[in-house]
Order: sequence, then C-alpha cells, then structure tokens
Amino acid sequence: MIIPEIVAPAGNFTKLKIALAYGADAIYAGVNHFSLRSRTAKDFNYETFKQAIDYTHSKGKKIYVTLNGFHLNSQIEGLKKHILKLKEMNPDAFIIASLGALNLAKELAPEIPLHISTQANVLNYLDARVYKNMGAKRIVIARELSLKDAKTIQENCDIELEAFVHGSMCFAYSGRCLISSVQSGRMSNRGTCANDCRFNYELYAKNSDNGTLFRLEEDQNGTYIFNSKDLNLGAYIQKIMQENCIQAFKIEGRTKSEYYVALTTRTYKMAIQDVLNGYFEAKKYENELNTLKNRGFTDGYLVSRPFEKQDTQNHNSSIEEGTHQVCAFTEDGDFFKCKGKISLQTPYEILSPLGAKIQECDNELGVIYKKDDKYFIEFKKMIAKNNKEFETIHSGNENEIKLPISIPEFSFLRKELA
Repeated sequence: MIIPEIVAPAGNFTKLKIALAYGADAIYAGVNHFSLRSRTAKDFNYETFKQAIDYTHSKGKKIYVTLNGFHLNSQIEGLKKHILKLKEMNPDAFIIASLGALNLAKELAPEIPLHISTQANVLNYLDARVYKNMGAKRIVIARELSLKDAKTIQENCDIELEAFVHGSMCFAYSGRCLISSVQSGRMSNRGTCANDCRFNYELYAKNSDNGTLFRLEEDQNGTYIFNSKDLNLGAYIQKIMQENCIQAFKIEGRTKSEYYVALTTRTYKMAIQDVLNGYFEAKKYENELNTLKNRGFTDGYLVSRPFEKQDTQNHNSSIEEGTHQVCAFTEDGDFFKCKGKISLQTPYEILSPLGAKIQECDNELGVIYKKDDKYFIEFKKMIAKNNKEFETIHSGNENEIKLPISIPEFSFLRKELA
C-alpha cells in the first residue's frame, strides 16, 4: 500500500515549524505574488524563505515552492529572476500551473523537480501524459476529479498524484474565478482573491418593461449562494488509501491559523498511521476536525459526486464556529500566550504533536493530569515573565505566562464550547 505524503501549508515560518512538528512530510509555501497567496509575501522574503528551506531540510523533510500564479507579460522578467533566486535555495520542487512558467522553470532550473498545480485542471490521463512528457514529476489533481478517475490516470501514466483532502473550496471550476476581479479589482488567479464568494447576496428578478425588481429570497439576511463548504475527507482516508493511487495528501490553508495547521496535519497523519496499524476510526478524526472553525464540511468530488448529496454550499453563514475554542499557544513549551480566555481553576485540554511526551504534575502554579487518554491543565496561579500575577487573561494580552512544567513546544490549550 502506498503511504501518502502529508503536504501541509505554511504561510509563515512559525506555521512551517508547527506543520513539521505535527507530522508533515512536506511543506508548500511561496515568497510573493508569483504564487496564489500573495498575502504571505509579508511573512516570507528571500532571506527568511532560505532559512525556512534549510530548517525543513534539517528535519529531513521536503519543501515545495508555489509558482502557480498566471503571469502577465509585464511579469515575465521578474519571474525569471525569481526562479533563479529560488534555484539557489535548493527547494524540493516547484508547483506550477502555467505552461509558459513550466518551460521557463525547465530552462532556468532543470535540476528542480516540477509539480503541476491543481489550477492546471488535470482530469484525465491524456493531459497527465503531456505534463509527464514535459518533465513533470507529480500532478496535483483537479479538485473536480473522482477517485475512480485518479486511479485510471495512475494506471495509464507513470506519474505521482497528489490530492487535496482538507480545506477551503473555491466556488469556481479549479479556482478560475473572476468574481473578486469584477467586484474589487483583486485577481484571484494572481494571488489576491478577496473571497467575494463568501459574502451574502440577495437575488432579484427584474421586469425589463418597467424596471420592477422582485426579491426571490425571503430571509432578511440574504443568502450565501456562492459559499462553498470546506473539504473534509478525514473519514475517507482508509477508502482512498485502499485504492492505492494517491502519493500525497494535500491540506489547503496557507492563510489559516497556527491551530488549523497543527490540527489538520496531526489528524490526517493519525488517520494514515491508523490505517497502516489496522484500527481506522472515522469518528475520531471527525471529532478532531470539528474543533476547527469552518464553513460546514463536504466530501467534495473525490469520493462522491456533489449532485448526489447536494451539500456543497453553506447558504446560512460565511463561517461557523468549531466545537472548541483555542485558548492559548506555547512556542517554547515553557510559557504560553493567550489566544482566547484563560482563567484559574478551569481545565484546558493540551493538544501536542503525535507521540509527544507530557508529564503529569501538581505544584504551586497548577496541575497537569490525564483523563480519558487526554491531558488537561488547570492553573492555580498565572504569573508573567515580569512577575505580574493574573486571575484571568483575555485575548490580546501580550504577556507570556509561565506554565507549571514544560510541555512539548508548539502545544495548544483548548476548551470545548458550551
């Protein structure tokens, strides 16, 4: 059985470290507007990106660089310089959508493997063969592809396949959206999508003779008709692996939170390990992924056709709360920073990387204990680095608070919502 690689998102250096700590085998990230997430440009410049590549390699993991934007003539010279700079950093692959950029990368950096972006809309083995003949090592298959079709590609073309298993879904076919360009001048195909599909809209019928408008929606808030639910294939990992045709599972979300990166990476890694060990538990992964803020969940196209369930759109809201609130995050394992609300004598669950060791304790600062195979922490005192003492800490408080005992780095404290 193929053991799929977990390919996790990294919008900045901290998220990259978290993804690797929580079990990612590879990272995908980009530097600037030549990728489809230009918002991450402020977090990665060439210097810090080189550091990120070196850090990833020091962990024995891989990093794939996103060059998957669609480029105008005015950008070509800049793209050439960009590829040459990245080449010197020795990434493990370029992720590319444009045929011209693919040829350019082959010419300027022939030693860097090429991955074809999901934006290239590969849906069949004929297209896959063309990209293989052009030098591609891997194809990130179109989100619209079924598992059956993915297996047919694999049987007819000797090329690696990577599939999205979790994250935001675009309303448009393979992300080729123009709504943001029309409404705000921000072009999704060049990395500046404003997510206009998440807005609420009202529908009207117009009488062209007299200009009268008839409202078609009764709800006073309108409807989120373009708002696709988030992809979630946690319960189907065993089914996908049994087909033995997908070499990599990809998680969407370079602009999402540290907790999102940690939780999704950890859960899909856990699911893969459980399949290999013979005790797959779909409900366990569902419960974990439900802790995330989301737009509702759908299994998308890979395991079933959307028209069979008609459940791909969230018509009621742009975002929904998860089952848990992330309350705190610790980068070094000795101090935490508040992300929600932390109070004394209140239990918070500790989320740490798979296999991390947590030591139970009971001292003047607090207690850490195990219950139902989970670890919890309760604070008796909360003392900051500057020795200031708190009874309650709210989000926005920048004080670093001492933990009762060191816990694994990049751990989170979370609490189930009422």
